Amino acid sequence: MGNDATAARRLPEVADVVIVGAGPSGAIAAKALTEAGMSVVCLEQGDWPDYSTARSAEPDFELSAGNEWSQLPNVRRGVGDYPIDEADSDISALIWNGVGGSTVLYAAQWMRNMPSDFRVRSLDGVADDWPLTYEDLVPFYSRVEQDFGVSGLNGDPAFPGADTYPMPPVPIGKAGHRVAAGHNKLGWHWWPGSNAIATRNHGHLKPCQQRGTCLWGCVDGAKGSADITHWPDTIAGGAHLVTRATVSTVETDAAGRATGVVYFDAEGVERRQRGQIVILAANGVGTPRLLLLSTGKNHPDGLANSSGLVGKRLMMHPFGSVVGIFDDPLEAAQGAYGQLLYSLEFYETDESRGFLRGAKWNLMPTGGPLAMTRPFPWGGADFWGERFHSTVRERLGHSAVWGIITEDLPYETNHVTLSADAVDEYGTPAPKITYQTSENSRRLLDFNLARARESLEAAGASQVVIAPQIRETGWHLLGTTKMGDDPTTSVVDGYGRCHDVPNLFILDGSTWPTSSGMNPTATIAAMALRNVEHMIAKRANQEVPA
Repeated sequence: MGNDATAARRLPEVADVVIVGAGPSGAIAAKALTEAGMSVVCLEQGDWPDYSTARSAEPDFELSAGNEWSQLPNVRRGVGDYPIDEADSDISALIWNGVGGSTVLYAAQWMRNMPSDFRVRSLDGVADDWPLTYEDLVPFYSRVEQDFGVSGLNGDPAFPGADTYPMPPVPIGKAGHRVAAGHNKLGWHWWPGSNAIATRNHGHLKPCQQRGTCLWGCVDGAKGSADITHWPDTIAGGAHLVTRATVSTVETDAAGRATGVVYFDAEGVERRQRGQIVILAANGVGTPRLLLLSTGKNHPDGLANSSGLVGKRLMMHPFGSVVGIFDDPLEAAQGAYGQLLYSLEFYETDESRGFLRGAKWNLMPTGGPLAMTRPFPWGGADFWGERFHSTVRERLGHSAVWGIITEDLPYETNHVTLSADAVDEYGTPAPKITYQTSENSRRLLDFNLARARESLEAAGASQVVIAPQIRETGWHLLGTTKMGDDPTTSVVDGYGRCHDVPNLFILDGSTWPTSSGMNPTATIAAMALRNVEHMIAKRANQEVPA
């Protein structure tokens, strides 16, 4: 799917809505707004993913995956990628710039936040409560799970009302059965994995072929990425999607309302797209970067930044892994990647453990031969030399990995600013990430890594390999334009509207006051749908440029 249909149509001089970013939240907004009869122009700095370059269905997949499918923009350097200055960060940001956003390369693990995630201040006395509740999002969770083609087993009591998955779960396989038996022995929670991975035909999605290559481009069209689930129908419905359009500034008028954006087109020509409403959906790094770039006489420190919080409170979910190696074969070179199981046994706060909050575990297959040598999930231990062949033989097809996602508390010292040195291809300052894992997160991660060892030993693992915190795991970029009711302590309100700019909205994960311990796409999607439908319902009262 390309943008030829959009290119053949003239863009409106003044769109009802201009959206920056064609990832999940931008796609959800564009679909709802178009269906409501509003004119929409979405500007995406990347291009459509080219699945013809993904080799996941071929025998040489591990040899030919290539940098074009790397999750690291500093490695990939593809169309639409900008450099990220992360010399002062102990986690690297993983971003896909293109239609579908990071859903193109996510593992598609689909987890709702839990009710406690919205009430961290009330329950644990730290951070902030959200200006909405789990119950507020339940109907929107159910609807986006239909749209993204989520497969799972209904009825996990951890998630009240989570009983509307449209498809049965992916098979948990031999590895899932072994580890689940270990949890049963320990009396610990587990549940079959919920994933935005189709197990049968669903809308534009095809059934998963269990290749275990979800992170490197799904050639089977089974993964619920927004380039497949949302954009084809939204463009057919009349939305304009302009690719290779790099937005550099949000413009405002004398009254402080957003009037549109300035962007560079595919030929590098600077253009303007005017709009009555502007929506930012450029992730927890790209959105604060754009606000900080959008300075003016009335906002010299960046747009929507009277609170001083734009870019502050970055949360990235410190991540570790524990691998069990089993004597008998588990067929672990295949399966959804994705999660076979998840466990929430240690998700809630227990102060006796010496830290606050908790972690979600997800069990995954470990992949093919070359995957037996990668830093994730093995931690990069030195196995070269005479033990190389025997080590690969022990691991290949005989291993399963618990990935540990730890809740990350918000600290203003962890932040996104503009780099003093790095620039993109247009000379615009790149984002700089400053992030250090907190002591609370380190204790939380260490505790859960130790418990995951116990899990795999109970399941009968003959060896357990614990990988410490892994640098290249910044999949989840949250918190840099905090939502709240008080304009002095937040950037946006509970519906994503900027306190300082009444017709500027933020719909991505940057608005989160706390990070939860979950894969965030489900909640980002549910909130985007809730917020854009509120915008549509209130549009008669919306302030717009004169």
